[in-house]
Amino acid sequence: MIARNHSPEQIMSNPALSFAAAMLMLGTLGIFFHEAALAPVMTVFFRCAFGAAILLAYCAYKAMLKRSNVSFNNLMLALGSGILMCVNWVMFFEAIARVGISVTTIVYHVQPFLVLIFGSLLLKERVSANNIGWVALGFAGLVLACGLRTGMALSASYLIGIACTLGAAVAYAGVTLSTRAMRGMPPHLTALTHCLTGTVLTAGFFSMPASGIDAAQWGWLAGLGLIPTALAYVMVYGATPRMNTAVIAVLTFLYPAAAVVVDFLVYGHAIGALQLAGFALIASATLGVNLQWRFFPSLKGA
Repeated sequence: MIARNHSPEQIMSNPALSFAAAMLMLGTLGIFFHEAALAPVMTVFFRCAFGAAILLAYCAYKAMLKRSNVSFNNLMLALGSGILMCVNWVMFFEAIARVGISVTTIVYHVQPFLVLIFGSLLLKERVSANNIGWVALGFAGLVLACGLRTGMALSASYLIGIACTLGAAVAYAGVTLSTRAMRGMPPHLTALTHCLTGTVLTAGFFSMPASGIDAAQWGWLAGLGLIPTALAYVMVYGATPRMNTAVIAVLTFLYPAAAVVVDFLVYGHAIGALQLAGFALIASATLGVNLQWRFFPSLKGA
Protein backbone atom coordinates (compact mmCIF):
# COMPACT_ATOMS: atom_id res chain seq x y z
CA MET A 1 0.00 0.00 0.00
CA ILE A 2 1.14 3.55 -0.65
CA ALA A 3 1.34 5.70 2.46
CA ARG A 4 -1.16 8.50 2.39
CA ASN A 5 -0.11 11.98 3.43
CA HIS A 6 -2.52 13.94 5.59
CA SER A 7 -2.71 17.72 5.52
CA PRO A 8 -2.93 19.66 8.83
CA GLU A 9 -6.61 20.35 8.09
CA GLN A 10 -7.32 16.62 7.64
CA ILE A 11 -5.53 15.80 10.88
CA MET A 12 -7.49 18.41 12.85
CA SER A 13 -10.82 17.24 11.38
CA ASN A 14 -10.16 13.56 12.17
CA PRO A 15 -10.35 13.12 15.97
CA ALA A 16 -8.22 9.96 16.09
CA LEU A 17 -5.47 11.48 13.94
CA SER A 18 -5.63 14.73 15.92
CA PHE A 19 -5.37 12.93 19.27
CA ALA A 20 -2.55 10.69 18.02
CA ALA A 21 -0.63 13.72 16.74
CA ALA A 22 -1.04 15.42 20.13
CA MET A 23 0.33 12.35 21.93
CA LEU A 24 3.37 12.37 19.65
CA MET A 25 3.86 16.06 20.43
CA LEU A 26 3.76 15.36 24.16
CA GLY A 27 6.40 12.69 23.60
CA THR A 28 8.83 15.45 22.64
CA LEU A 29 8.61 17.29 25.99
CA GLY A 30 11.93 15.92 27.19
CA ILE A 31 13.79 17.25 24.16
CA PHE A 32 12.50 20.79 24.67
CA PHE A 33 13.44 20.66 28.35
CA HIS A 34 16.94 19.30 27.75
CA GLU A 35 17.73 21.61 24.85
CA ALA A 36 16.46 24.73 26.62
CA ALA A 37 18.95 23.78 29.39
CA LEU A 38 17.30 25.84 32.12
CA ALA A 39 16.14 25.00 35.65
CA PRO A 40 12.77 23.19 35.88
CA VAL A 41 10.93 26.12 37.50
CA MET A 42 12.24 28.59 34.92
CA THR A 43 11.34 26.21 32.09
CA VAL A 44 7.80 25.88 33.46
CA PHE A 45 7.48 29.68 33.69
CA PHE A 46 8.32 30.15 30.03
CA ARG A 47 6.24 27.13 29.02
CA CYS A 48 3.25 28.70 30.76
CA ALA A 49 3.97 32.22 29.48
CA PHE A 50 4.34 31.22 25.84
CA GLY A 51 1.47 28.73 26.12
CA ALA A 52 -0.80 31.36 27.68
CA ALA A 53 -0.04 33.88 24.93
CA ILE A 54 -0.82 31.35 22.21
CA LEU A 55 -3.96 30.01 23.92
CA LEU A 56 -5.19 33.56 24.59
CA ALA A 57 -4.89 34.35 20.90
CA TYR A 58 -6.65 31.10 19.99
CA CYS A 59 -9.51 31.64 22.47
CA ALA A 60 -9.96 35.23 21.25
CA TYR A 61 -10.03 34.01 17.63
CA LYS A 62 -12.69 31.42 18.55
CA ALA A 63 -14.72 34.03 20.50
CA MET A 64 -14.45 32.00 23.71
CA LEU A 65 -13.57 34.98 25.93
CA LYS A 66 -17.13 35.56 27.12
CA ARG A 67 -18.40 35.93 30.68
CA SER A 68 -21.05 33.29 30.00
CA ASN A 69 -18.30 30.70 29.51
CA VAL A 70 -16.81 31.18 32.97
CA SER A 71 -18.96 30.68 36.06
CA PHE A 72 -17.54 31.38 39.54
CA ASN A 73 -17.51 27.68 40.42
CA ASN A 74 -15.71 26.75 37.20
CA LEU A 75 -13.20 29.55 37.68
CA MET A 76 -12.36 28.32 41.20
CA LEU A 77 -11.97 24.76 39.94
CA ALA A 78 -9.80 25.96 37.04
CA LEU A 79 -7.57 27.98 39.36
CA GLY A 80 -7.24 25.06 41.79
CA SER A 81 -6.44 22.61 39.03
CA GLY A 82 -4.07 25.21 37.56
CA ILE A 83 -2.05 25.16 40.78
CA LEU A 84 -1.91 21.36 40.62
CA MET A 85 -0.94 21.48 36.94
CA CYS A 86 1.92 23.85 37.73
CA VAL A 87 3.17 21.49 40.47
CA ASN A 88 2.84 18.61 38.01
CA TRP A 89 4.96 20.35 35.37
CA VAL A 90 7.71 21.43 37.78
CA MET A 91 8.02 17.98 39.33
CA PHE A 92 7.89 16.28 35.92
CA PHE A 93 10.82 18.35 34.60
CA GLU A 94 12.73 17.86 37.85
CA ALA A 95 12.26 14.11 37.43
CA ILE A 96 13.51 14.20 33.83
CA ALA A 97 16.64 16.00 35.00
CA ARG A 98 17.32 13.22 37.51
CA VAL A 99 16.14 9.92 36.00
CA GLY A 100 15.79 10.68 32.29
CA ILE A 101 12.97 11.04 29.79
CA SER A 102 12.03 7.37 29.35
CA VAL A 103 11.78 6.31 33.00
CA THR A 104 9.99 9.52 33.99
CA THR A 105 7.38 9.21 31.25
CA ILE A 106 6.73 5.51 31.85
CA VAL A 107 6.41 5.83 35.65
CA TYR A 108 4.24 8.94 35.23
CA HIS A 109 1.64 6.88 33.40
CA VAL A 110 0.44 5.21 36.60
CA GLN A 111 -1.68 8.34 37.10
CA PRO A 112 -4.91 6.73 35.75
CA PHE A 113 -4.76 4.34 38.71
CA LEU A 114 -4.29 7.24 41.09
CA VAL A 115 -7.41 8.86 39.63
CA LEU A 116 -9.28 5.63 40.33
CA ILE A 117 -8.00 5.45 43.92
CA PHE A 118 -8.62 9.13 44.72
CA GLY A 119 -12.05 8.96 43.10
CA SER A 120 -12.89 6.09 45.43
CA LEU A 121 -11.51 7.78 48.56
CA LEU A 122 -12.63 11.36 47.95
CA LEU A 123 -15.70 11.05 45.73
CA LYS A 124 -16.88 7.69 47.06
CA GLU A 125 -16.90 6.23 43.55
CA ARG A 126 -17.28 2.46 43.47
CA VAL A 127 -14.19 0.49 42.44
CA SER A 128 -14.89 -3.02 41.19
CA ALA A 129 -12.86 -6.07 42.13
CA ASN A 130 -11.67 -6.29 38.53
CA ASN A 131 -10.37 -2.71 38.65
CA ILE A 132 -8.59 -3.43 41.94
CA GLY A 133 -6.84 -6.29 40.17
CA TRP A 134 -5.78 -4.03 37.28
CA VAL A 135 -4.53 -1.37 39.71
CA ALA A 136 -2.43 -3.97 41.51
CA LEU A 137 -0.98 -5.10 38.17
CA GLY A 138 -0.28 -1.48 37.23
CA PHE A 139 1.65 -0.86 40.42
CA ALA A 140 3.62 -4.07 39.89
CA GLY A 141 4.54 -2.56 36.53
CA LEU A 142 5.51 0.65 38.38
CA VAL A 143 8.06 -1.26 40.48
CA LEU A 144 9.64 -2.72 37.36
CA ALA A 145 9.52 0.56 35.44
CA CYS A 146 11.40 2.28 38.26
CA GLY A 147 14.28 -0.11 37.57
CA LEU A 148 14.09 -1.63 41.05
CA ARG A 149 15.64 -5.03 41.59
CA THR A 150 17.07 -7.06 44.46
CA GLY A 151 20.43 -5.81 45.70
CA MET A 152 20.32 -2.68 43.52
CA ALA A 153 22.08 0.40 44.91
CA LEU A 154 20.06 3.53 44.16
CA SER A 155 21.45 7.05 44.44
CA ALA A 156 19.62 9.72 46.41
CA SER A 157 19.19 11.71 43.19
CA TYR A 158 17.52 8.76 41.45
CA LEU A 159 15.12 8.18 44.35
CA ILE A 160 14.25 11.88 44.44
CA GLY A 161 13.57 11.71 40.70
CA ILE A 162 11.19 8.77 41.12
CA ALA A 163 9.49 10.59 44.01
CA CYS A 164 9.10 13.69 41.81
CA THR A 165 7.58 11.56 39.04
CA LEU A 166 5.04 10.07 41.43
CA GLY A 167 4.36 13.53 42.87
CA ALA A 168 3.70 14.81 39.35
CA ALA A 169 1.33 11.88 38.73
CA VAL A 170 -0.54 12.60 41.98
CA ALA A 171 -0.86 16.29 41.04
CA TYR A 172 -2.17 15.42 37.58
CA ALA A 173 -4.67 12.99 39.09
CA GLY A 174 -5.95 15.97 41.07
CA VAL A 175 -6.16 17.99 37.85
CA THR A 176 -8.23 15.22 36.25
CA LEU A 177 -10.68 15.04 39.17
CA SER A 178 -10.99 18.84 39.33
CA THR A 179 -11.63 19.33 35.63
CA ARG A 180 -14.08 16.42 35.64
CA ALA A 181 -16.26 18.45 38.02
CA MET A 182 -16.40 21.45 35.67
CA ARG A 183 -19.49 22.03 33.57
CA GLY A 184 -19.95 24.33 30.59
CA MET A 185 -16.48 25.89 30.46
CA PRO A 186 -14.66 25.38 27.15
CA PRO A 187 -11.60 23.20 27.85
CA HIS A 188 -9.38 25.63 25.93
CA LEU A 189 -10.24 28.28 28.52
CA THR A 190 -9.34 25.78 31.22
CA ALA A 191 -5.94 25.24 29.59
CA LEU A 192 -5.50 29.02 29.30
CA THR A 193 -6.31 29.40 33.00
CA HIS A 194 -3.78 26.69 33.83
CA CYS A 195 -1.05 28.45 31.86
CA LEU A 196 -1.85 31.86 33.35
CA THR A 197 -1.87 30.37 36.85
CA GLY A 198 1.45 28.64 36.25
CA THR A 199 2.99 31.86 34.94
CA VAL A 200 2.01 33.77 38.09
CA LEU A 201 3.03 30.98 40.50
CA THR A 202 6.49 30.41 39.06
CA ALA A 203 7.39 34.04 38.29
CA GLY A 204 9.00 34.72 41.67
CA PHE A 205 10.89 31.45 42.07
CA PHE A 206 13.79 31.83 39.67
CA SER A 207 16.35 34.35 38.53
CA MET A 208 17.66 34.82 35.02
CA PRO A 209 21.06 33.20 34.38
CA ALA A 210 24.01 35.60 34.50
CA SER A 211 24.88 34.72 30.91
CA GLY A 212 21.31 35.39 29.79
CA ILE A 213 19.24 33.19 27.47
CA ASP A 214 20.60 32.77 23.96
CA ALA A 215 18.59 32.68 20.73
CA ALA A 216 18.58 28.89 20.50
CA GLN A 217 17.20 28.58 24.05
CA TRP A 218 14.48 31.11 23.29
CA GLY A 219 13.56 29.03 20.26
CA TRP A 220 13.24 25.87 22.35
CA LEU A 221 11.18 27.68 24.99
CA ALA A 222 8.83 29.14 22.39
CA GLY A 223 8.53 25.70 20.80
CA LEU A 224 7.74 24.20 24.21
CA GLY A 225 4.90 26.68 24.70
CA LEU A 226 3.59 26.10 21.18
CA ILE A 227 3.95 22.40 20.33
CA PRO A 228 3.57 20.13 23.39
CA THR A 229 1.53 22.72 25.29
CA ALA A 230 -0.85 25.03 23.39
CA LEU A 231 -1.18 23.06 20.16
CA ALA A 232 -1.33 19.68 21.90
CA TYR A 233 -4.01 20.99 24.28
CA VAL A 234 -6.15 22.32 21.47
CA MET A 235 -5.89 19.05 19.55
CA VAL A 236 -6.58 16.81 22.57
CA TYR A 237 -9.49 18.90 23.83
CA GLY A 238 -10.95 19.17 20.36
CA ALA A 239 -10.67 15.44 19.68
CA THR A 240 -11.64 13.83 23.01
CA PRO A 241 -15.39 14.62 22.93
CA ARG A 242 -15.61 12.95 19.48
CA MET A 243 -13.84 9.72 20.47
CA ASN A 244 -14.86 6.65 22.44
CA THR A 245 -13.02 5.46 25.51
CA ALA A 246 -11.42 2.48 23.77
CA VAL A 247 -9.70 4.60 21.12
CA ILE A 248 -8.52 7.15 23.70
CA ALA A 249 -7.13 4.41 25.93
CA VAL A 250 -5.12 2.85 23.11
CA LEU A 251 -3.85 6.08 21.54
CA THR A 252 -2.78 7.52 24.91
CA PHE A 253 0.14 5.11 24.92
CA LEU A 254 1.61 6.80 21.89
CA TYR A 255 2.86 9.41 24.38
CA PRO A 256 5.19 7.22 26.49
CA ALA A 257 6.12 5.11 23.46
CA ALA A 258 7.13 8.24 21.53
CA ALA A 259 9.09 9.54 24.53
CA VAL A 260 11.06 6.28 24.78
CA VAL A 261 11.82 6.28 21.03
CA VAL A 262 12.80 9.96 21.06
CA ASP A 263 15.06 9.44 24.08
CA PHE A 264 16.84 6.62 22.25
CA LEU A 265 17.12 8.32 18.84
CA VAL A 266 18.20 11.74 20.12
CA TYR A 267 20.18 10.93 23.25
CA GLY A 268 20.99 7.24 22.86
CA HIS A 269 19.24 6.27 26.10
CA ALA A 270 17.68 2.80 25.99
CA ILE A 271 15.48 1.32 28.69
CA GLY A 272 16.21 -2.10 30.16
CA ALA A 273 14.22 -5.29 29.82
CA LEU A 274 12.65 -4.93 33.29
CA GLN A 275 11.55 -1.36 32.56
CA LEU A 276 10.10 -2.46 29.23
CA ALA A 277 8.20 -5.21 31.04
CA GLY A 278 6.97 -2.62 33.55
CA PHE A 279 5.72 -0.42 30.71
CA ALA A 280 3.88 -3.42 29.24
CA LEU A 281 2.18 -4.14 32.58
CA ILE A 282 1.18 -0.49 33.08
CA ALA A 283 -0.19 -0.32 29.53
CA SER A 284 -2.12 -3.59 29.94
CA ALA A 285 -3.56 -2.50 33.29
CA THR A 286 -4.61 0.91 31.96
CA LEU A 287 -6.34 -0.68 28.98
CA GLY A 288 -7.98 -3.17 31.34
CA VAL A 289 -9.46 -0.36 33.44
CA ASN A 290 -10.55 1.80 30.50
CA LEU A 291 -11.94 -1.03 28.38
CA GLN A 292 -13.49 -2.80 31.39
CA TRP A 293 -11.71 -6.07 30.80
CA ARG A 294 -12.24 -8.76 33.41
CA PHE A 295 -9.19 -9.29 35.59
CA PHE A 296 -11.04 -12.06 37.42
CA PRO A 297 -12.97 -13.96 34.68
CA SER A 298 -15.24 -15.64 37.23
CA LEU A 299 -16.50 -12.30 38.59
CA LYS A 300 -19.27 -11.06 36.32
CA GLY A 301 -20.12 -7.39 36.65
CA ALA A 302 -17.53 -6.95 39.43
